[in-house]
Amino acid sequence: MTTRIDQRFAQLKAEGRAGLVTFLMAGDPDLGTSLEILKSLPAAGADVIEVGMPFTDPMADGPAIQAAGLRALKAGTTLKKTLALVESFRALDRTTPIVLMGYYNPIYVYGVERFLQAAKQAGVDGLIVVDLPPEEDDELCLPARAAGLNFIRLATPTTDDRRLPKVLENTSGFVYYVSLTGITGAALADYSGVEAAVTRIKRHTNLPIAVGFGVKTAEGASQVARAADGVVVGTALVNALKETLDAENRAAPQTVAAVSELVTALAGAAHGARGAGDGRRARPSWLRRIFGRIAP
Repeated sequence: MTTRIDQRFAQLKAEGRAGLVTFLMAGDPDLGTSLEILKSLPAAGADVIEVGMPFTDPMADGPAIQAAGLRALKAGTTLKKTLALVESFRALDRTTPIVLMGYYNPIYVYGVERFLQAAKQAGVDGLIVVDLPPEEDDELCLPARAAGLNFIRLATPTTDDRRLPKVLENTSGFVYYVSLTGITGAALADYSGVEAAVTRIKRHTNLPIAVGFGVKTAEGASQVARAADGVVVGTALVNALKETLDAENRAAPQTVAAVSELVTALAGAAHGARGAGDGRRARPSWLRRIFGRIAP
């Protein structure tokens, strides 16, 4: 089985560069705007797109992504509408990998077999379900892989060499290395341990390693991309979106551009980190105000 995820990381490897993996919540701040943002991401430089499935009890998410999920739920986003969102995107883009990320409860309520059929039909390529451990692979992981979907697992700084083989046993697509313990949104102040962590994980697998949690700026993306196969950014994009909303959390004319311009800055940094071109593009002034100095 070769998926769009496998093909994209093979392409990135051949080009000698790291990829940018972007996360945004489906339906934030509304389904129409969410679709327009998704459509803008590939041209802005996103190599893989993670789409959050809104859930009422997101235990691993920080305040920004929790708020994004609540905005999406308030706007009427359901799992069925999330799949429809992906299907609408896929009608216009046949190559960019899409990963659904979230929690098992909505999938269980939807029905595993029904969900997997609908996800495959919509054009989903992989799943990240953060609250299903490897011991529960029969529940969703193995059926997902049988359906032709990658099942992507998280490794953390506390996943030691004894635990890693179990975590990686049925993982496919890529390994998502969580660069710090805790919830999403915290800043990663020290990137020095990323290379050692990636090297350690690669001793156990040939899969690409994407690093996330704590990457907020293009400068940070560049540092991570020197060691990892992919850089995952979520909270910074969610914050860029939130900064444009009005007092009632409605989208503004600049909402789509706010996200896509930040993605362009991050992609330029990630893609250029290994000398495959410096990736320099104009950085809008509002980005500098919100995130500080943005360097490639």
